[in-house]
Amino acid sequence: MKLHRAWLVAGVTFLTLICAAAFRSTTSIMFMPLEMEFGWSRTTTSAALSLNMLIYGLTAPFAATLMERFSPKRVATAALGLVALGTGLTVTMSQSWQLMLYWGVFVGLGTGCLALVFGSMVANRWFSKRRGLITGIFSAAYATGQLIFLPALTTVVMTKGWRVSSLIVAGFAIAVIPIFAIFFKNSPQEVGLEPYGGPVAAQSGPAAPKTALGTIRVLFEAFRKPAFWIIAGTFFVCGWTTNGLIGSHFIPAAHDMGMPENTAAGLLAVVGIFDFVGTILSGWLTDRVSPILLLVVYYGLRGLALFTVPFVLGPTVQPPLLFFIVFYGLDWIATVPPTVELCRRYFGISRSPSVYGWVFASHMIGAAVAAEFAGAIRQSQGSYFIAWITAAALCLLAAGSVLLLHRLKPMSVAE
Repeated sequence: MKLHRAWLVAGVTFLTLICAAAFRSTTSIMFMPLEMEFGWSRTTTSAALSLNMLIYGLTAPFAATLMERFSPKRVATAALGLVALGTGLTVTMSQSWQLMLYWGVFVGLGTGCLALVFGSMVANRWFSKRRGLITGIFSAAYATGQLIFLPALTTVVMTKGWRVSSLIVAGFAIAVIPIFAIFFKNSPQEVGLEPYGGPVAAQSGPAAPKTALGTIRVLFEAFRKPAFWIIAGTFFVCGWTTNGLIGSHFIPAAHDMGMPENTAAGLLAVVGIFDFVGTILSGWLTDRVSPILLLVVYYGLRGLALFTVPFVLGPTVQPPLLFFIVFYGLDWIATVPPTVELCRRYFGISRSPSVYGWVFASHMIGAAVAAEFAGAIRQSQGSYFIAWITAAALCLLAAGSVLLLHRLKPMSVAE
């Protein structure tokens, strides 16, 4: 049987998302080299990363609008160029404001346009079946980027310097552009096909916005629905406990405990291996199990795991720490497929990419706050203990909050 074109488009999308993940996966290994060379404090480097995450998140909902207006292909191609430009320019910087501009603004805008909002739009357009699975696969691109780039670039940083590492990421972004331009198609209709699984069922509800004002209007309309506050609030916690805390500060925190940097980076790569498995499995489960139940389990177990970090993190890799790494990998962004599905159910297919864009913005605001908060705690207290415990408590709060969705009717039932 002939392979449906949707899978080729999904493969190219996956590769493009890996490019965004390449930068996001390597920021934590840059903290110490930049601080040592330029004399910057942990607060300064954390602030640059926080700015990147903030712009990354706030770009996402407007990226969905830009893609509706100008096509996903044009916007994603420009985004790859911005990632290459911002990452490449870091090799010329000498002042902290340049780090803010290159890391924070240029790369933040580029990766924001390549966030999972892009993946959600591809899944909606090209798949009428297996959407949960394909969303899980797109989510796993972060893990794949981490798995591929983190150990290799850590070695490069330690042997060749951080500038060579930055140029590798920039070069990869440039190399992906022609592949994406040739093989990616905006929709099945563009090549005379139906989506994988047949035509997408028509849904009631307003159409997707095609202007910035329309995108902002979607946000204010979503504000009136309790479901949005629950979904966005729990995803805020997801961002806090993944990109913001573990993704940004695990390597520096492990180094504080006497662990070599390459060993800590290797542990994050292991997180990437199990994240790949866990996220795809979560996508498969989302097609079969209540996404509300899945999120309760994910956030609850994540909170319990975070309580253990101050007691298992040390100079060497012991079984309790390895158990945490494996579990956290399985749970890392397993929250994405059920969260995307809840956006579809409560806000409709046509508007779900825009609504998820704002939910994702909440995720990255949480990540930005956590990155800055953890850096400030480390600077003032000399350890990350308070940061770990705060994150654990937030996860348990999120697990309880998700249950409130049972009281709310999805769009398909309400209308």
